[in-house]
Amino acid sequence: MKVLIVEDEVTAGEHLEFLLKSIDPDIEILAILDSVKSSIAYLSKTNNAELIFMDIHLSDGISFEIFDELKIATSIIFTTAYDQYAMKAFKVNSIDYLLKPINKSELSQAIEQFKSVKLLEKPINNQIENIIASLGLEKKSFKLTYLVQKRDVFLPVKVVDIAYFYIDIGIVKAVTFDNTTFVINEKLEDIELEIDSKYFHRVNRQFILNKNAIVEIKTYFNGKLVVTVNPSFNDRIEISRAKVKFFKEWLNS
Repeated sequence: MKVLIVEDEVTAGEHLEFLLKSIDPDIEILAILDSVKSSIAYLSKTNNAELIFMDIHLSDGISFEIFDELKIATSIIFTTAYDQYAMKAFKVNSIDYLLKPINKSELSQAIEQFKSVKLLEKPINNQIENIIASLGLEKKSFKLTYLVQKRDVFLPVKVVDIAYFYIDIGIVKAVTFDNTTFVINEKLEDIELEIDSKYFHRVNRQFILNKNAIVEIKTYFNGKLVVTVNPSFNDRIEISRAKVKFFKEWLNS
């Protein structure tokens, strides 16, 4: 069986590949794609995949955006970190899913179900909008302002004025272009989904950078990059070798 994996976390993609091979050594992994852009480019060509495992949240957006560009007839099993309550939408729309972290026995059951009943034989484009609505996901709407607190005063901070977000000992902070720091009472993962990926990019587990804040990029050992930003940050901002390709594509877009 030929399988395509769409997953932006390198370790998660490799782990899924390992589990699939351990379940069935005859499974052929055609590719592991990490973004909406790379998925559209790959699937625009001849698609030989019999089954696609697709994460919902990718490095440059939500995977449902792929279906805005392409009609895909290949069977798809979504992988996601959403909780069970939110995932009821997939059952309603007859699309299978695996909740992260992926369990080997559940993965095996999903594969057997696919083999026995040919799950999702028809194109799923017409179901995507229902899923988005059920999960409350908006593809084209982005957060414009964060309401932050300074002592006993609440201040609206425009997203366009934020140079970067980062985690400081478990606390998420935003630094504006005038070098003011604010505490943001949200997880970095949630912020990543709320803001426009054309201008902001999650470069590592600690940082989301505004494209306009990037001053310089230097090569580092083991294929990594180091980014200099303005306002300056007092520690090194690294980009792993695995994320370099997409980071460059994002900057060049």
